[in-house]
Amino acid sequence: MEDLSLHILDVVENGTAAGASLVEIGVDEDLAAARTGIRIKDDGRGMDPVMVAAATHPFVTTRSTRRVGLGLPLLLMAAEETGGSLTIDSTPGAGTEVRAIFRTDHIDCKPLGDLAGTVVTLILAHPQVDFVVHHARDGETRELDTRELKQQLGEVPITAPAVLNLIRDHIGGSGDAREGDDHG
Repeated sequence: MEDLSLHILDVVENGTAAGASLVEIGVDEDLAAARTGIRIKDDGRGMDPVMVAAATHPFVTTRSTRRVGLGLPLLLMAAEETGGSLTIDSTPGAGTEVRAIFRTDHIDCKPLGDLAGTVVTLILAHPQVDFVVHHARDGETRELDTRELKQQLGEVPITAPAVLNLIRDHIGGSGDAREGDDHG
């Protein structure tokens, strides 16, 4: 995958496929410490300990449509290539939490990419799912909770183009020069 936001997209898609109705996405960029942390938590079906232990193996999946699951193994590889790590906590019936740490000063660290575009894509693809997004970058924090936004919107659908543009601007920042940045 070209950037970390695509890894986020993949992990969140796993959660929605597992029946999640709430997904929390956290990205914490600490430029001074040369570290980026990603946390994705869902309230889907969860996994038993045996499945958690096998989840980072490339030919393990719970899907019946294909027998290869590469999302978590690729995320693990991307994190470890930078000297980082990946942890998975899951409870059957309660959901899953995936945490990845990346050393951004490592030459193999991928850029964050278009986090705002990823969030908009997820909302558009799964309007029935609620998303809580927290993006911190060296003291600046952007947050979004679609539950609150849906309540404020009333009858206006969250997938309305104007709403999606506002979400993109809010998460990405207006005129955000970071998109082309090597690490964010």
